[in-house]
Amino acid sequence: MTALKTRDASAFLHQAGSSPVDHVFLSCEGAWATDETGHRFLDLHGNSCHNIGYQHPRLISALKQQLDTLCFTPRLFTSEPPVELAEMLADRWPYGPAKVLLGVSGADAIEMALKLAYIATGRTGTASFDGSWHGAALGALSVGGTRDERVGLPVLEGCHHAPSYWQRRQGEDPESCARRSFDALKNILEGNEIAALIAEPVRSTGQTAPDWFWPGVRALCDKAGTLLIFDEIPTGLGKTGRMFASEHTGAAPDMTVLGKSLGGGVLPLSAVIARAELDVAGHLGIGHYTHQKNPVLARAGIETLQILDAENLVAASADKGLDALAALERMTEEVPAYEAATGCGLSMAVACSNPSQLKALKGACYRLGLNTGAADARLLTLSPPLTISENELAMVIEILRQAAREAES
Repeated sequence: MTALKTRDASAFLHQAGSSPVDHVFLSCEGAWATDETGHRFLDLHGNSCHNIGYQHPRLISALKQQLDTLCFTPRLFTSEPPVELAEMLADRWPYGPAKVLLGVSGADAIEMALKLAYIATGRTGTASFDGSWHGAALGALSVGGTRDERVGLPVLEGCHHAPSYWQRRQGEDPESCARRSFDALKNILEGNEIAALIAEPVRSTGQTAPDWFWPGVRALCDKAGTLLIFDEIPTGLGKTGRMFASEHTGAAPDMTVLGKSLGGGVLPLSAVIARAELDVAGHLGIGHYTHQKNPVLARAGIETLQILDAENLVAASADKGLDALAALERMTEEVPAYEAATGCGLSMAVACSNPSQLKALKGACYRLGLNTGAADARLLTLSPPLTISENELAMVIEILRQAAREAES
C-alpha cells in the first residue's frame, strides 16, 4: 500500500494538509477506520463529516435506491429529493420562516451566503474573527481569519477581523478574550459599512463565548444594519448537543451555513438557510451550481436528518458529551501533559500543557488507536460521530492517558 501513497504524491498537485499523505484509508464503519497496515483506530477527526457514523446502513441503502430511481437533475429542472431536503431544513431552523440554497462544499455555501448578504444590504464589507476558518475559496479565505492561508493570494477588499472571542494561547482569560473581541467588533461595525458578520457560534474545539457575548453581538449587528451569518459547517446537525450550534447562543442568526456531516459522511453536500425575507437575489445566479439540486446528494441529506431523528442522536450527543467532558476534565487534572479540556456536546478538545508536545501526542494517539485533529498549535481536537458508544469514549480517554505517558518517555 505504500505504492499507493507514492502514486498519490505523483498524481496530485501538492498542497498543505492533503497531498502528499501519511496514510491510506482502507475501510471505515461507525467510529472506526483501518489504514494500509491493517491498523484499526477510532477516528475522532473525520473532517467532522461522520455525525451519523461511517457507512450507516440506512443511508447506504437509500443512496443505492436513489441511484436506481433518479441519479441527476440538470439546471432549470427540479425533483422530489432536493425540494424535500430544503423543506426539512427550513422546518428545523428555529428562527422563523426560511428559504434554502443547496451546494456541494462548505465553501460553496459560504460564498452563497456572502453574495446574498452583499445583495440584501447593498454593502460589500465583512467582519469575522482572527483564527476563524470559513473555507478555501478565495472569497471565504478573504473573509476568514487565517492569515497564513491567504499568503500569495489576492483578497477581497473591506474584510475586517476582530480578535478571537475564544482563548487561543496559553494563559489567556476567556472572559478577557471575549471582551476584547466584542469591543473591537463594535468599533468595526460602527466605523464601516459591513454587510455581514460571519462567525462560528461554537468553535469546532468545543469553545464557547460567555452568555452575554452573542446577544450583545446580535444587538451590535441590528444597530449597524449588518447581517449575522453563523457558520455551523463543522458544528451543526447535533454535534454540540443541539440540532443547531446557534441554539447555545441566545442569538438568532440571519443565515446558517451547514456542510460536512449533512452528506452523511458519504457525499459532499452543503446548505444555506436564510430568513425568508432575504429572498432578494432572484435576478442573479448566486448558487446556480451544476449539482445544486442533485437528487442523490439531496437524498444523503434527507436520510441524515431522518437518522438523527430516528436514533435520537442530538440528545445522545448532549448526554454523551457531558459525561465525556467530565472524564476529560478529570484526566487533565491527573495527567500533567494536558492543561485543560473544552467541550460542547461531542465537539471537544484537550489543551497540551507544553504546546511543543502537540505533534508527539497526536502521533502517539494514532499509534495507540485514536485519530485526532489539531488546532491553535496546542489543542488535540476530538469530533466523534454521535453514534459513538460509552465504551468507545472510555477508550478515547485511556488512549489519551497512554499517549501522554508515551510522549513523556
